[in-house]
Amino acid sequence: MKPHFKKIAFVVGIMAGTALALPEINDAHAKTPENMLVMAKNISDMITLDPAEVFEFTGGEVSANIYDKVMMFEPEDLTTLVGGVAESYKVSSDGKTITMKIRAGQKFHSGNPVTAHDVAYSLQRVVKLKKTPSFILTQFGWNKDNVDGLIKAIDDMTVSITMTVDFSPGLLLNALSAGVGSVVDMKLVESHAKDGDMGYGWLKNHSAGSGPFKLVTWKANELVSLEANAAYRHGAPKLKRVALRHVPETSAQRLLIEKGDADIVRNLTPDQIKGISGNSDIRVNDYPKAALMYLASNDKHKILSNPKVRMALRYLVDYNGMANSFLAGQYKVHQAFWPSGFWGALNEKPFKMDIAKAKGMLADAGYGKGFDIKIDTLNESPFKEVAQSVQQTLGKVGIKSTITLSEGKTLWPKYRARKHDLLIARWSPDYVDPHSNADAFAHNPDNRDEAKLTGKLAWRTGWSDPRINAQTEGAAKELDLVKREKMYLDVQRDVQMSGPFTVMFQRNEQVASRKNVKGFVSGANFDLVFYRNVSK
Repeated sequence: MKPHFKKIAFVVGIMAGTALALPEINDAHAKTPENMLVMAKNISDMITLDPAEVFEFTGGEVSANIYDKVMMFEPEDLTTLVGGVAESYKVSSDGKTITMKIRAGQKFHSGNPVTAHDVAYSLQRVVKLKKTPSFILTQFGWNKDNVDGLIKAIDDMTVSITMTVDFSPGLLLNALSAGVGSVVDMKLVESHAKDGDMGYGWLKNHSAGSGPFKLVTWKANELVSLEANAAYRHGAPKLKRVALRHVPETSAQRLLIEKGDADIVRNLTPDQIKGISGNSDIRVNDYPKAALMYLASNDKHKILSNPKVRMALRYLVDYNGMANSFLAGQYKVHQAFWPSGFWGALNEKPFKMDIAKAKGMLADAGYGKGFDIKIDTLNESPFKEVAQSVQQTLGKVGIKSTITLSEGKTLWPKYRARKHDLLIARWSPDYVDPHSNADAFAHNPDNRDEAKLTGKLAWRTGWSDPRINAQTEGAAKELDLVKREKMYLDVQRDVQMSGPFTVMFQRNEQVASRKNVKGFVSGANFDLVFYRNVSK
């Protein structure tokens, strides 16, 4: 079968853009090894490296450099969806079945060949383990009882994937570029399986991929060490090792990059970026991201479930004040759930801070004297500063709030258990189609606690609207791109006005690197960060 990958029509306007003894920051003239990339960033959000479970920013980035996915965006062209492990595909006449040919000659890090059996196993495994990101695949009609018959290897190099729902095949292809589309080494994983767990206990902190790097070490809140895969299908990475060093304090990151103890740092504040601007040894690059920062209110909370209270919150955020001060250069105001720069994005910004209007709405709701509330967010910049700003403006209308700062490994499980009041969080699409975020922010078909639809933000907030659910489902099935775009714009407006989310900002990542570092790529999504072309 001749390869015939084409750019998916609705993917347009994509924004392009062994344990180690590492140097200490007090070494005045330290230098990183020539064959190694040393990166300093806050990696406290890492919970797992099993691609069936990874749903956090750092874990998704690391996983993307360990595994090849069924479908991919490559660092050489972040605008075109292409085959990763798959070489070519055919879509059946009814649009329900995609038959894929697997690239010949691919090998896992173990030396085992990559086959259609590995592809089928990997996708089946996501569905059967039913971890947080499994909804990306189960939305196509798959469950633990039927998935073996719907995703199956026809022979060693051919896999058949059949949907039971009326979604566009293009949507399925995009979903296979998400982290859950990562292909794992079936033989290696099953050799470490215990009590039928499909290797889950082992793969949380080991790797079984075919990507450009393999995992050597992951020490939580300390270090991630990767080693280059010399047999990678695109050729060996330019550097032999990559180390992600956990440095939560941004001031320490600045010292590392200034002294040459790190090649790249990822979390400098706008003031620190300004402070190093005159250093000729350091370069700062901007990478527009699809990551959003938003305020989530819990609809299970008696007061926050009031639509007038939710609307009042939208007028109690100092959007421009924050964007023009401590967020300057790193976040811009954006108020819809699909990021700007992508096809189908709603760029209307109807809200601004208006204390008087918020007071009136709260009075109409019966809370003119205010109330007490809790705010949860990450214990890192700029989330804690955003929380403090929101706390201040809430206080102007009599709302007394207390802030709890947590690491991601504590905050995200709390959010997924629906135990927050107000929570300031971040979100990035799982794949490049507006359905990715619509399914998260707008779609909640089962609001019961026991449903545990943890991958859906609407469920996490205890909010469900049958009309908006139907809108979201209809948009995913629409094949006419003009109609489909309008449907997603409508859903965004409806959630913008009635949902439990106050979307505030969209991120621009500023990465500081030593001037000799070249080839680092950070695309719009959190898992479109690539190390294999980095040289120095």
